[in-house]
Formats: sequence, structure tokens, C-alpha cells
Amino acid sequence: MLLASLLTAQLWYSIPLIVSVSLVYGATRHELWQPILYHAWHTALWMLVFMGTIFAALYVVSWTL
Repeated sequence: MLLASLLTAQLWYSIPLIVSVSLVYGATRHELWQPILYHAWHTALWMLVFMGTIFAALYVVSWTL
């Protein structure tokens, strides 16, 4: 139970990291706020899907061992 709560607590660090990286990445491509936020949203969504896919693959591999 303690290990699960520690893993959940560590996952919360990914939210500000994803937000900040996607905003900076969007700002390097555009100068106006609307395109920056639009690009940041799509970048954040892409990163979440990518991280979720990697997590699911590792979970399945560790579950079958």
C-alpha cells in the first residue's frame, strides 16, 4: 500500500513537467498566445498518450513475468 501511494505521488510530478515542456515547445514555434496554447495542448496530449502507452507496455511485461 505504501509503495502504491509513493508511485502515485511521483506521478503527480509529470503534470507540471508536461505543461511546462509543451508551453515552451509551443512558444518556440509561434509568437501569438492562441497558436501557442493550441500547439501546447496538442503537444501535451501527444506526450500523455506516449507516456501512457509506454506505461501500459511496461505494466503488461512486468505482469506476465
